[in-house]
Amino acid sequence: MSYRFQPISQEQAEDIAYNWHYEGDYSYDMEADQEDLQAFLDPYTRGNSIFAVLKNQELVAFFSMMTVADQTMEIGLGMKPSLTGKGLGFDFLKNAIDFVLANYPCEMITLSVATFNLRAIKLYRKVGFKDAHTYMQATNGGVYEFLKMDYIKGY
Repeated sequence: MSYRFQPISQEQAEDIAYNWHYEGDYSYDMEADQEDLQAFLDPYTRGNSIFAVLKNQELVAFFSMMTVADQTMEIGLGMKPSLTGKGLGFDFLKNAIDFVLANYPCEMITLSVATFNLRAIKLYRKVGFKDAHTYMQATNGGVYEFLKMDYIKGY
């Protein structure tokens, strides 16, 4: 499966922000955190750091990244809710890692995930991310524990 990464359009950002809602244990509503919502929707704030991910011309995911240290990129990602839990995450994440490594000079990729999101943590470990540390963060209307994970190029 091949995914295409392109800078996100305003229309795509609004679709994701207002229409992508996750249910159950993986509930996350971008509209619940006004700071995150505004950053995602403001084209000047997001710049070229957020990408729409397309497969067969359909918007299937979003992907963000930024440089956080020399040779280190931090990523964030989200798959369309109707596609989650169907075994598509591994291929998507591998494509995202390949995209970063092919286009940006880095040796390490980091990400943060809420510790309640066991499905995502399992996927990240399967792809090669290693647990770094946990921390508490205010987001989405509450304070949650997050796990910082690292992927080292070549491991």
